[in-house]
Amino acid sequence: MNSWSKNLELLIKSRASLIWIKTKEEERLENKLNTICERLNIKRFVYWDYVRGIKGALNEEGKFSNNPLGVLNWLREQSHDLSTILLLKDFHKFYDDPSINRTIKELSSSLKETNHNLIISSHLLPSSEELDELMTILNLPLPDQEELKNLLRRIAINTNSNLNENDLNELAIASSGLTEIKVKQVTAKALTQRGKISKEDIKDILEEKKQVIARSEILEFFETKSNQDDIGGLKVLKVWLNQRYCAFSKEARDYGLPIPRGVLLVGAQGTGKSLTAKSISKSWSMPLLRLDVGRLFSSLVGSSEARTRETIIRAEAMSPCILWIDEIDKGFGGDARSDGGTSQRVLASLLTWMAEKESSVFVIATANAIDKLPAELLRKGRFDEIFFLDLPNPEERLSILNLHLKKRRPNYNFPLSTIIDRTEGYSGAELEQAVIEGMHISFAQNRELMEKDLIKAVSELVPLSRTAREQIDLLKEWSSTGRARSAS
Repeated sequence: MNSWSKNLELLIKSRASLIWIKTKEEERLENKLNTICERLNIKRFVYWDYVRGIKGALNEEGKFSNNPLGVLNWLREQSHDLSTILLLKDFHKFYDDPSINRTIKELSSSLKETNHNLIISSHLLPSSEELDELMTILNLPLPDQEELKNLLRRIAINTNSNLNENDLNELAIASSGLTEIKVKQVTAKALTQRGKISKEDIKDILEEKKQVIARSEILEFFETKSNQDDIGGLKVLKVWLNQRYCAFSKEARDYGLPIPRGVLLVGAQGTGKSLTAKSISKSWSMPLLRLDVGRLFSSLVGSSEARTRETIIRAEAMSPCILWIDEIDKGFGGDARSDGGTSQRVLASLLTWMAEKESSVFVIATANAIDKLPAELLRKGRFDEIFFLDLPNPEERLSILNLHLKKRRPNYNFPLSTIIDRTEGYSGAELEQAVIEGMHISFAQNRELMEKDLIKAVSELVPLSRTAREQIDLLKEWSSTGRARSAS
């Protein structure tokens, strides 16, 4: 039994007469309540909806359909000798009716003297401040790893699908963030296609996750084909990331290591920050969720904070995953007075969550301008580490050029030393663009790429190190004071 079920069981035992549970998973909630009733020896679990009326009570089946007030009065008239839990579905639609409002108030007092509990389930939170104080409000979380594993095991047994423990674990991890209904839909599709469930279903599960995230305006399920082999240089950062990946394992928990929080990558444009975020997702086999900070902010008072909480809940539900906050300096680098302090409150919510989270959500934040970042974001303990991605040195430029040439012209056979000498101050993105520009030159002349094409392309390209020298010098000076580790 997980902690949520224990909490609900404790509330029922302590005679919390009115409980509001926010969930869309009615069937799962019914199953949990059935289990609790059996454990507490509660003889009668009854549920009601507007169309079908009462279900679960002998001689009462179907009563009070279309009559929400009637079912409340029915509970009030039940004998004290027979413990009853009444679950009302979609009752938020009748919550503001004066007579129902009054009856709920009276039940909040009278039920305390009985062994009865009134539970309301809805996909919304209660809207009446008048009744909020009388209610105990719970959110039914999405299924945890153990629940998903048990669900998949039952489906596997019922369909004669031979799944070993490792396969079950992988499917359960992939299914995190989905409701039981969605998992059943995916497995039903697999059974229709292949007649059994297997590790092959992970693709379908990830596709379902994409659909869930697609319904969010703030998060984007980012699919990537890049891995760490597609990045030239940054050896120190790569080693550090590999160490952090190992820290997600159960062995790391047993060893006493905490779940990694995340990393802040600071550097000029084109130095590989975004590519690093994408490559980690592929190398770690974790979904990459891109957070659009701008969409967190809303003109409605309190809405930005609510969106932030919703985003955190969605990200945690998808764990293990990577949350990529791109160009965080643009989202939180403005004047807090200009937006009434909204950006500061949103940032505070994110930072508090990052410091206290226990879920396997690894946060990768990228920033181009250090002078715009709030001081509290750079404080030690917010991220596991802050890395500075400098413009590539000669060895790294050779690695980057070779990487892009091998990808596009695998049979090239000319030296790169002259080009390396002429690209001091060029970023990785600019080196890639030089290769593409050189190929345009050779393609237009209907021949293979040559050294002179790259030299010409490099000579015509104006690097960022010249157009934004002050910004890059500021970043280097900031990094040299020991506030960030060098990624190279």
